[in-house]
Amino acid sequence: MKILVAVDGSKPSLKAVQLLIEHADWYRVKPQVELVSVHLPVPRVGPLPKAQVEKYYSEEGAAMLAAARKKLDAAGIAYQPHVLVGAVAEAIVKHAKDKRCDLIYIGTRGMSELGKALIGSTATKVAHISDIPVLLVR
Repeated sequence: MKILVAVDGSKPSLKAVQLLIEHADWYRVKPQVELVSVHLPVPRVGPLPKAQVEKYYSEEGAAMLAAARKKLDAAGIAYQPHVLVGAVAEAIVKHAKDKRCDLIYIGTRGMSELGKALIGSTATKVAHISDIPVLLVR
C-alpha cells in the first residue's frame, strides 16, 4: 500500500503522521510513504534568480517536513520526502495520482463550522477533489 501524508509542520499535520505510525501494523506489508509539503508559488515582483527561488522553496519545504521526518525516522518507517509548489490541495491530489497512492492522510485545522463554511479548508478541498480515499485526521 502506498500512502501520501501531507504535512505543513502544524500540530494537525503531525497528528496525521502520528496516526500513520500508530496504525502502520494494520497493513499486511509496511506502507510506502510519500511525505509531501506544498508551498504556494512566490509572487513575481521582479527579476529573481531562479536558483534563489528554488533555494527558498527547498529551505521552507525542509522546515515543514522536519518534524514529520523525525517522527517517521524514530518509528523506522521509510518515506520519500517531496516539496511541491503550487495550489496546495490540487498539488497534493496530483502527486497522489502521479505516484499511484492508495490513500491520503491529511490533518484538519479544526476550524469552526462557520469558518469552514466561509473559507473552507485544504483538507476538505482534498477530500472533495480526490478520487483517492482521504483520511482526515482531527
